[in-house]
Amino acid sequence: MGSSLTEATSAPKGTPGEVFLAFLKLGLTSFGGPIAHLGYFRDELVSRRRWIDEQGYADLVALCQFLPGPASSQVGFALGLWRGGPLGALAAWAAFTLPSAILLVALALGAGALEGPVAQGVLHGLKIVAVAVVAQAVWGMARSLAPDRQRSAIAVLGLAVTMLLAGALGQVVAIALGVLAGLVWCRGDLAATHAVLSFGISKRLGAALLVVFGVLLFGLPLLASVVGAQGLNLFDAFYRAGSLVFGGGHVVLPLLDAEVVGNGWVAKDQFLIGYGAAQAVPGPLFTFAAFLGAVSAPAPNGVLGAAIALVAIFLPGFLLLVGTLPFWDAVRARPLAQAGMRGANAAVVGILGAALYDPVWVSAIVRPVDLVLAVAGFVLLMVWKAPPWSVVVALAVAGGVLGAVGY
Repeated sequence: MGSSLTEATSAPKGTPGEVFLAFLKLGLTSFGGPIAHLGYFRDELVSRRRWIDEQGYADLVALCQFLPGPASSQVGFALGLWRGGPLGALAAWAAFTLPSAILLVALALGAGALEGPVAQGVLHGLKIVAVAVVAQAVWGMARSLAPDRQRSAIAVLGLAVTMLLAGALGQVVAIALGVLAGLVWCRGDLAATHAVLSFGISKRLGAALLVVFGVLLFGLPLLASVVGAQGLNLFDAFYRAGSLVFGGGHVVLPLLDAEVVGNGWVAKDQFLIGYGAAQAVPGPLFTFAAFLGAVSAPAPNGVLGAAIALVAIFLPGFLLLVGTLPFWDAVRARPLAQAGMRGANAAVVGILGAALYDPVWVSAIVRPVDLVLAVAGFVLLMVWKAPPWSVVVALAVAGGVLGAVGY
């Protein structure tokens, strides 16, 4: 049974340098979040450069949406692997990720110098941005991931569990219950599968990478508790956050809040300021980790903390992706696997809804005018279809003006 991907193996391969330049362009211009990124990838790499055909690209996107992790970055990593081998994969990740990471680290290092009512107003405007953006994400994900009675019920269950069980435990339990509920309620009308993905990765190598993923996931907390080094604690926290993200980059918000704010490493105000700023830069939302690593305390922080957090949050998604590639065709053909993932994705909607309330809403909406600005930002995003960066600029300016007049 042939596929577009296997048919494309005769196409000439590129170089890591070619991959880096292509993804650097995308890393500098890809605003709008994961779904928009997939559109940019398609335009640049499928339609214009013809690295892969439409069916092959669709198959790859399906795999990355099936797995935990940052879907658009995983697609980019896989396309870099497809075009330029292992070095091409690293080149794609670096070029797509570093522009926004550098901007957010620069903000983190300079945020402490922002004083006075105008600067504080701008920073508060960035927190309000988070309300509008997360509300948009909840609405959009609810429509696509919980469109029927069964999955909407799973979403409500996920919301309840996340609100009642504090921290990362509640999110893990919510996803596990979502999988179980999906196995019972979401087994009808599943998608047919027909294509084969082949990246030249052996099943032995794939299995080894999946073992590495699991050893790090369960071994890092034990090692961190024994060693007690803050750098290891930081790596462990961001690795676990990156391991448990289903449904898009915004879902990492409650996971990171539980780890860095819950442990007292980052103040809640700093967390929301960084999350708001992350909406204004191109590239993957996971670069928010670089901001958090830079402002975290105790050391390591600054550039070193940012590097630790950035590598740790992306690593599990890439281990899972490359480890799963040789097994994907057989797994996705199983109806139970599809049903379980439907339930997990619906539970994610509830998890993100809980994050919309706490920490986002309770920290950002403190005055009536804050609610007005948040609703205005939501309308701009949903109705006017304004790009997220323009909403960030608008609300930051509005916050600065309100600070200047002493409101």
